[in-house]
Amino acid sequence: MSVAAVADKTKFASLTFEEKLDRLAEVAVKVGLGLRAGQELIMSAPMEALPLVRRITEYAYKAGALLVTTFYSDDPSVLARFEYASDASFDYAPVWLQDGIAAGFRSGAARLAIAGANPALLAKQDPAKVSRANIAASKAGKPAMELITKHEINWTIVAYATPEWAKLVFPGEQEHIAVAKLWEAIFVASRVAVDDPVQEWREHGARLKKRMDLLNAKRFSALHFKGPGTDLTVGLADDHLWAGGGTTAGNGIYCQPNIPTEECFTTPHKDRVDGTVRASKPLSHQGTLIENIAVRFEGGRIVEATATAGEDVLNRLISTDDGARRLGEVALVPHSSPIAQSGVLFWNTLFDENAASHIALGQAYSTCLIGGEKMDAEQLAALGANASLIHVDWMIGSGEMDVDGIAASGAAEPLMRKGEWV
Repeated sequence: MSVAAVADKTKFASLTFEEKLDRLAEVAVKVGLGLRAGQELIMSAPMEALPLVRRITEYAYKAGALLVTTFYSDDPSVLARFEYASDASFDYAPVWLQDGIAAGFRSGAARLAIAGANPALLAKQDPAKVSRANIAASKAGKPAMELITKHEINWTIVAYATPEWAKLVFPGEQEHIAVAKLWEAIFVASRVAVDDPVQEWREHGARLKKRMDLLNAKRFSALHFKGPGTDLTVGLADDHLWAGGGTTAGNGIYCQPNIPTEECFTTPHKDRVDGTVRASKPLSHQGTLIENIAVRFEGGRIVEATATAGEDVLNRLISTDDGARRLGEVALVPHSSPIAQSGVLFWNTLFDENAASHIALGQAYSTCLIGGEKMDAEQLAALGANASLIHVDWMIGSGEMDVDGIAASGAAEPLMRKGEWV
């Protein structure tokens, strides 16, 4: 660690928690959203995140927001549904609400989500009900989600350390200690534990763009992953584009969709994935923990899937629709990323996906195809882009993973060895 980095860390440690939280809120609005004057902001958050919501709201109005509207979630209320609701409830989602949110995006609103719900909230609930509720919510939210996956709007996600999440990440610790440790990990991973977080994000974005430009120049036709339990070839979509760090949304606003982020990612070809792959980290999906995922692909489609915990949920997830068994994203992340080096298993995809190379089942990002944002569904499919109601990332990279880029000629070029860029 450099002298400057040590000085930054010491200075950050001297700040009050409220001052640290204020920095995260500033980064969320100025870096994550790039919010413009006159924009509305639609935000979602767990009830516990109210202190961060208020700070983000203040920064949004200072940036000229027209109106900030926040939707709150509450874990006990979610559990009450699974305990007391009628069976019909689990096939229902408020389409009227999701249509209204989609209309807000179309009219120019930005989107911000605060992550922090208990990752194990639904672990003991009926997997069939969990699956049905997820499918209903995905169908209702599709119009809004399509605007996000096409990057038509500026959007971002940040995190808030809630007690139940913290106790899962740091088991055995007293609650207040677990929360404090999780906050420290969030602040460091989100790159706010420095003297000038906004400038740090500009420099980090430039580094990611340099890597992204190199990958785009190579024009690989496939990637080959080799590691413990993994021998997987991921064909890349025709006219694919690599992305990483910030992006310019369809509305012309430059935003940073994930805080934190360490990945370079692109669109696989939905029909050109073959081999076996084993997850290197657990997946927390809609309140259920799925551990030790292992799957086999043939012709782009999962034909066999197992897990040591949450296997029923996994199989229901990949049965959502045909696209749920195919890949919509592949991402490369070095094992030396700050999140991986922290040694913390966050049980939260926002963080864990940035600790390891990963793949995502389901919907592809059209912006990861040349001209994709202007194409219809048939044109995207013709290039190999997958379509689905879901988009679920899970981690496959580790310090033992090798990755080769495969040229159209079939020649292999080393990209990563033991999890690090060559």
